[in-house]
Amino acid sequence: MEQRRVERRSGVALWRQIADRIRQDISAGLGDENGRMPTEMALAERFGVNRHTVRTAIQALVQEGVLRAEQGRGTFIQRQRRFAYPIGPRTRLSEGLAGQAHERRSHMLGHAYEQATPEVAKALEIDVGAPVLRLETLSEADARPISRARSYFDAERFRGFERHFIETGSITAAYRAFGVEDYLRRSTAISARHAGSDDLEHLQLSPGAIVLVALGLNIDGDGRPIQYSETRFSADRVELQVSMPD
Repeated sequence: MEQRRVERRSGVALWRQIADRIRQDISAGLGDENGRMPTEMALAERFGVNRHTVRTAIQALVQEGVLRAEQGRGTFIQRQRRFAYPIGPRTRLSEGLAGQAHERRSHMLGHAYEQATPEVAKALEIDVGAPVLRLETLSEADARPISRARSYFDAERFRGFERHFIETGSITAAYRAFGVEDYLRRSTAISARHAGSDDLEHLQLSPGAIVLVALGLNIDGDGRPIQYSETRFSADRVELQVSMPD
């Protein structure tokens, strides 16, 4: 088995480096035909660390749902299918996960009315300092948290939007209360980062887990910006599929 030494002065904890490399190696075929992982001793030798460090990495991956530990049998790869989340001209949670999850739901974590920052103002094409609604939401598929979002709306146009979202659990349905029957995605920018403290709590991840971050801008039928959002997806549970318009 090839040795994959970790970097001891990289600023990233050794156990986190090992957890990330185990995840990569699983994608490359690590584990036997039954999904059983190599022993802690074998992994410690592979990465040039002690067994305690390997054990911490394995515990983190168990918490993230990548591995499962069976008493007396060892550690196994938890082969859970990722949800494929399409991002295109019409990006909708319920439609995007249709056929993949039996139950899909979103609920509000919190909201606030505040002044638009330069970034939000530019995206929504309003003045800096203008009132905006910040809406924090969590989305689940088959009782598994898959994403959390922070969305901004022009408060002059969408004041009270949060009440309609609470009633319906749907951004699309809440828009209809304001006469927006359809909307499109103007742009999406995707990056990957380590999970922050809010991600750990709401997406039920362990420190150092990876999240996919999508910055999106939605527009109404007249081309006016109506929603600027940052959505953070658990990289172990969701893969983003970007489709191009015809």
